[in-house]
Amino acid sequence: MFTHFKSDSLRNLVIAFGSLFNNIYIKRYQSDGDVDSTMRVPLAYGNKEKYLRRLDEGGSITNDDGVVVQMTLPRMSFEISSTEYDTSRKRNTMQKLTTRMSSDDSQLNTTYAEVPYNVTFNLYIMTKYMADGLQIVEQILPYFTPEFTVTINPTVTTTYSAGRAQKTMDIPLVLNSVDHEEEWEGDFEERRSLTWTLSFTARSYMYGRITTAERIKRVMAPI
Repeated sequence: MFTHFKSDSLRNLVIAFGSLFNNIYIKRYQSDGDVDSTMRVPLAYGNKEKYLRRLDEGGSITNDDGVVVQMTLPRMSFEISSTEYDTSRKRNTMQKLTTRMSSDDSQLNTTYAEVPYNVTFNLYIMTKYMADGLQIVEQILPYFTPEFTVTINPTVTTTYSAGRAQKTMDIPLVLNSVDHEEEWEGDFEERRSLTWTLSFTARSYMYGRITTAERIKRVMAPI
């Protein structure tokens, strides 16, 4: 029953989620209203505690050239916090999905119906200044009312066949909550840390193993 296969169901979902927030910029202005600088906000996969700990411990790393670089804010990170089966979207388990193999017209790739799962993501926004955090949040919230639909083309592959079964799926991404946290502990020389946590639920699907079968081209029935 349990044999190796590679569907990339979760991987494609993580890529789709991250691509929504990998092109966010902030601008800082002078007193006369002119733009002083523009910065792209870095995005990475990981827990916010890792980045906050780096800030507390000095937040510096040494690159390949031997230059010590301090971790800068603002930055964003995201992670999967939970994965739960969704009984409300369950379909007939025995229903099959078939796709022709592009390399061999006589073969079909077959798999059973996708399995519905709700995947919860947490998006963390870490800034030093309140104005930076507000700019980032204001670029995200207007698109979620409270959901935003992303279209992905899941690729299901197997070691038994070089073929691929593809089916475009619309995945609703629901914004559950927006939390804001400020850390004021320590003296005035300590670095200030502002953290926004946005929780999302992706109503996604998981795909099983693909099997290859001969395509039926002709049927003969007795008269």
